[in-house]
Amino acid sequence: MNELLFESLSFADAPKMVSATFPGPKAQEALALSARTESMARGGGRMPVVMDRAFGVTIQDPDGNTFVDLSAGVGVSSVGRCHPKVVEAIRKQSEVLMHAMEVNSSKRTELAAKISEIMPEGLHGDCITFFAQSGSDALEAAVKFAKRVTGRHQIIAFHGGYHGVWNASNALTTGTAYRKGYGPFMGGVIHAPYPYAYRFPFDTTHKSAEQIAGEYVDYLLNTPYTAADDVAAVIVEPVQGEGGYVPPSPEFLQLLRKACDKSGALLIVDEVQCGAGRTGKMWAVEHSGVKPDMLTFGKGMGGDVPMAGLVMRSDLAAKIPDGSVPNTFAANSLSAAVSLTNISLLQDPELDLLNRAHQLGEEAKAYIRGLNSPYIGEVRGRGLMIGIELVEDQATKAPLTGEKLGKLMGHVLSHGVLMVPCGRYTNVMRVMPSLTIPRKLLFKALDVFGEGLKSL
Repeated sequence: MNELLFESLSFADAPKMVSATFPGPKAQEALALSARTESMARGGGRMPVVMDRAFGVTIQDPDGNTFVDLSAGVGVSSVGRCHPKVVEAIRKQSEVLMHAMEVNSSKRTELAAKISEIMPEGLHGDCITFFAQSGSDALEAAVKFAKRVTGRHQIIAFHGGYHGVWNASNALTTGTAYRKGYGPFMGGVIHAPYPYAYRFPFDTTHKSAEQIAGEYVDYLLNTPYTAADDVAAVIVEPVQGEGGYVPPSPEFLQLLRKACDKSGALLIVDEVQCGAGRTGKMWAVEHSGVKPDMLTFGKGMGGDVPMAGLVMRSDLAAKIPDGSVPNTFAANSLSAAVSLTNISLLQDPELDLLNRAHQLGEEAKAYIRGLNSPYIGEVRGRGLMIGIELVEDQATKAPLTGEKLGKLMGHVLSHGVLMVPCGRYTNVMRVMPSLTIPRKLLFKALDVFGEGLKSL
């Protein structure tokens, strides 16, 4: 029954290409105007896609081409675009109150209380939320507050990490495209290996990548002469996102928790991309049973409107001076109303979106592996956060060339499927659709992807 409901929440004819060329003439005109008037510093500015309308997991361009979106707006549209209940929440709230300044507003307070209810152990029922507008903002706040409450200044982050693109957040992020030419960034950041087992630089004959990476952080924090003598926090993605959709075993976060407890450093989990139900649990950290000191959220919590924030233990929040970090537009009443609606959909027992994400994710991984393509090096992920690492050679693991990746991207786009690559060599294709994706649309889109691999 739910499949019929999910199917009713997207354009029925997707994927469907109607223009004689791709991009079509109207899209080409819009792309040319964008190139003349908008900064291409944003991530997808050069992608030959123009969104004109959207519904659920489908989008239409100005020429009437209809795509299945396997990106969910880079993990944003957890419940699909323009969900009727979200649209209704926007309509109702827009008639009452939208911008509320930084004084109290009923919707923002209601949302803060709800967030406390849905937090993982360690924060659940005993936490304070600082609202922001983007994941980068939330990470900036996390660093600032961690320094204030600990009296320390160093931060440990990880190779492959993506935490934002401003100052402190960009210092934590390791992608070359986000750093080159923009430095110097905030000092005091120490980067450690993330347990990316497929490309781990150390011998894993006797210990897992998770053991080695976790024990190395313990060594940094709790051994003399490592220069990590003033660490305020360890900031980690429970499932690494832009670095390649890497899901470590629970042991990694458990080792980080123990190392932080010994040293007095805080453990901050960045759930901007992997949270809000994407991995089959409300928060990816729940797969490990670890209790974080702080948690950042964004993307899927707001969906069609900007919403992000930092949640911290109440005792830590009590050490932050009142009025010391103003943020004018954070959690305005409209975005708060939408976020509350998104949470209610994620928690709806009849929709069962989190368990469905786990089940569909397992089916999708099995299907992708069953393509038996020589270009697939590894398929990994949790829930509907799946990475497909593409290689030239399965034995050497040489990353797929840019030329072949471009050909693959051209194929899927011209056949009505939107996918977004990531990874340290930009060779990992993401399967991260809205949790409301109809099963038949998911596998139609994966069929197109498989055909694209055959064309290489």
